[in-house]
This record gives sequence, structure tokens and C-alpha cells, in this order.
Amino acid sequence: MSIMTGGEALVASLLREDIKIIFGLPGVQIMEALDAVYREPQLRWVSVRHEQTAAFMAYGYARTTGKIGVVLVVPGPGALNTTAALGTAYATSTPILLVSGQIETCHLGRRCGALHEVTAQVDVFRPLTKWCHCVLKVEDIPSAVRQAMYHLRTGRLRPVELEIPLDVMRASARVDTPEPESLGLVQPELSQVQSAARLLTLARRPLIWAGGGVIASDGAKELTQVAERLNIPVITTPEGKGAIRGDHPLSLGVFYYHFGPGRWALPQADVILVVGSRLFPSLGSGLAFQPEQKLIQIDIDPAEVGRNHRVHLGIVSDARTALSSLLETLPDSSHSTWQPGELEEIRRAVMAELEEIAPLQLSLLRVIRRELKEDAILVPGVTNVAYWGHLAYPVLVPRTYLTSSYFATLGYSFPTALGAKIGNPQRQVVSLTGDGGFMYAVSELAIAVQEELNVVTIVFVDRAFGASLHDQQRRFGGRIVGTRLHNPDFVRLAEAFGALGVRASSPEELGMALRMALGENRPTVIEVPVPTMIAPFQSA
Repeated sequence: MSIMTGGEALVASLLREDIKIIFGLPGVQIMEALDAVYREPQLRWVSVRHEQTAAFMAYGYARTTGKIGVVLVVPGPGALNTTAALGTAYATSTPILLVSGQIETCHLGRRCGALHEVTAQVDVFRPLTKWCHCVLKVEDIPSAVRQAMYHLRTGRLRPVELEIPLDVMRASARVDTPEPESLGLVQPELSQVQSAARLLTLARRPLIWAGGGVIASDGAKELTQVAERLNIPVITTPEGKGAIRGDHPLSLGVFYYHFGPGRWALPQADVILVVGSRLFPSLGSGLAFQPEQKLIQIDIDPAEVGRNHRVHLGIVSDARTALSSLLETLPDSSHSTWQPGELEEIRRAVMAELEEIAPLQLSLLRVIRRELKEDAILVPGVTNVAYWGHLAYPVLVPRTYLTSSYFATLGYSFPTALGAKIGNPQRQVVSLTGDGGFMYAVSELAIAVQEELNVVTIVFVDRAFGASLHDQQRRFGGRIVGTRLHNPDFVRLAEAFGALGVRASSPEELGMALRMALGENRPTVIEVPVPTMIAPFQSA
């Protein structure tokens, strides 16, 4: 045991848990912790201009590395600024630890107007986290961090919030920082795995539906092996892209709203293996299953099994563990009657439909895919070209395509890409964003330049919140309110920060600009003018 301040105990506990990077913004209630970071050469501190972007950077870091993203901010406005990112992490099952400072313990709950006070702040985070807690003693900090890590590393991965008051940060006590716990994975019941194996082996038209849980569990290899063993085609959600290579013969692509292979493949399926997906029907998707179709659902969260559809067999397990167990049980052959030609025909039909509705978007996406390496990380924001990327951008390596899932968080793409680059400095990282979304965190160009992050941000500029503008034009008789935007010159803005700015007016020019930008040693902003375009969810 050693005598430590609360700030030192926090930092020592994080180091014990193999945390190497902390994202945050300094302030009075966390200065003792920040000073402890200064004295620990193993820790890297990344400072930002807005707490929301600190949490999004932690999000990008966690999603691409499989490690825990850590954020350190002051209470009140600092902590509340992180909520959009925490909500995104909650929606995508991403492990982020938010450490918030707190007002002094003598003022907690008194509503006395202390600096940064929010009464019962921990209650704000309950709907956004898996677990949250306020530590009131220095000696309790290591056990609180350990408990936070337990929640971050077991079951369904979701954010956690921990609060430490100012006086606890400053006080000293004898502290023991125990070794990290050895945690096991959720194992499936063998009888259920055997039942699933029988159903899949005897099925004539089996189908796999893969979601983000496959990626979170690092189960892409096992899922692909199951598909190959039994000749089962695979449909993924946008969050599940990379669960099987996009160019694999058994990959049919993504089902998103009413687009994708679902309309052709789902009606033919007799047994559907759902792995790591809520199976929630998007608006207008028409997703429905027939009573005779047998659904097998594997999910680490027991609350998700059968939540949105009746299932024939539910298995509560980590996806990778369940798929590994399934592989041990499956025979070497199956009754599957799927033929390569008919799978190729489904893929052709999907692409033909997309080309007819969104030719410019697909042309831009083809150029981007062509210029990027297989393991390049793409962060598609809430913008038109990115929507179509869910359907048309082939993902070849897991953890290289980061969505905000059902939270659909405007403005998340650019800061998420920065965090992804910090976690993967040798990989190409590209953010796709609209002019509306980019302005949410444009100030972080400063940290991108400061940290020498070669992130390429492609800004599609239509001078509007495009989806909402199109909605007003289509459904509200052209009554335009609040959707037109005035923008800066993004090329000159990037240059003012010390980044590289480029303008590309066609897919060909985008290809040349992207190729050049990827060879730079600094961030690049590529401005691409586009018209207002239709989104997948508006084309029904």
C-alpha cells in the first residue's frame, strides 16, 4: 500500500488496467488527476476543445482497437457535453469510461450553487450507461475503477461513468491498487448449440444475419467459417459490416431500410441464424418473418433475445464463443441448396437498384474504396453519401467501418476518426461528413494539426441539412425553414488551422485529391460540392 492523493490513485488504477491514453479537457475539479497524468510517462493525454469530441475520440479509439476508451472531464457542463457520445456508445455497445470530477462532498445534494454543480449528476447518466457511481473516499477509488472495468469488459459492452469529488481528488490516504481481474466470457449452453447445429445442418435455405455483436466480440473469423462450412449466405447490418469480407462469395451485403438483399433472400430462408443483432425493423424496411421460418438468435444480452421477433431458439452468449462452439458441433456438410449463381444474381439486383437511385453517390464510394487499403478505417457520418455507403461500400476487415447505429449522431464522424487514428497510427483513416455535421467539431482541426494526425476528412457540401431539406421539399410543399446553411470556405478554413485544404468537383478529382492527402503527414480536408440528394430512408 502507498500514500496517494485521489488523483494519483485514479491514475495508478487506470495504469493497472492497461489504460494508455486519456482524452479530456482540463478544469478545476480534475487538476490533481491531470498532474498525476503528467508524472506518468506511460500515459498519453490528448486535450480537446470540447468535451463532446473528447468522448467521440474515445469512441473511435475503442471501436477500432477493441480497447477501453477513457475520458476525463469536469462535472456539470463538461460531463453533460459528453452525453451525445455516450448515447452513441450505448447504442453501439462500445466500452467507454467517463471519469467526471465532482463538486466537494460537503456540497453534494445541497443545491448551493457550487461551481459546475448538477444535483444528482449521476442520475443524468443512468440511461446512457451500464453502471455509474460516485466515489466518496480516496481508498475506495481502486475498487471503484476495478468495478467499472468489470462492467466494461463483461456482458454487453456499454459505457460506464465514475465521479470523484474535488476534495477526494485532493485528499491523501493509504491505497492498494490490486491486479486486474481475470474475466471469463459468457458460455452458451451446449444443448442449445447442438439444437442450433441440427437446425442449420438440415436447413435447405439457411441464412445468417450478422450484427455489430460479431464485430464487438472479434468473431468475424468464426462467423465466416460457419458460413463456409454449411454454405450459408450472409446478410449484415451496417454495424455488422466486416463480419464477413464484403467480397466473399457468401456475402450478400447489407440490409438497410428497404434496400439490400433482404427482399430477395429473406423470403426464401427456412432457418435464419441471427448473431449479435437486435433485428429491429427500420422504418419502411418491411422486415417480417413467416411463422414457418425458424429464427436462431445468439446475443450476449438476454434482454435482446426475442425482443423484436419471435425466435425458435435463443442462445445467450458472446458471439465469438457461441460461433466457436457451433463450429465444434457442426458436421462437414449440409443440406443447403444455395447456388453461387443465384447469390450473384441477388448481388447484381441489389447493385442495379442502387445505381438507378443513387448513381453519383455510388460513383463517389467506388473512388474512395479504390484509393484505400484493405484495412483503412472509414467513418461514415450522418450524411447522404455515407448513408449509401452502408449499402455500397465493401468492408474487407473488421473494425474498419464505424457507424453511430440507431442514435444517428450528427457531427460524430470527424472526432471519431481522430480517435481512430490515435488508436491506429499506421492505418489510413477517412471521415465522410456533410457540411452541417463537420461544423459540430471543426475546432478539433487544431488538435489534429497539433497531434500530427493524418486524418482525411471528405466534406460533402450541399449548403443544407440535406435530408431535412429534401423532406421539406417533398412532404411540406417546399416550405423551407432552418435547413439552408451558410458555410465558410472549407479549403481556406483548413489552411487557417495549418491543415491541408483541397476542393474536388467530381469523382475523378476526389480520387486524385484523396490519393495525395493520404500521402501527407498532416490532416487534410477535401471539400466536395454536391447537389441535394435523396437518402435511402426517403426513397420508399
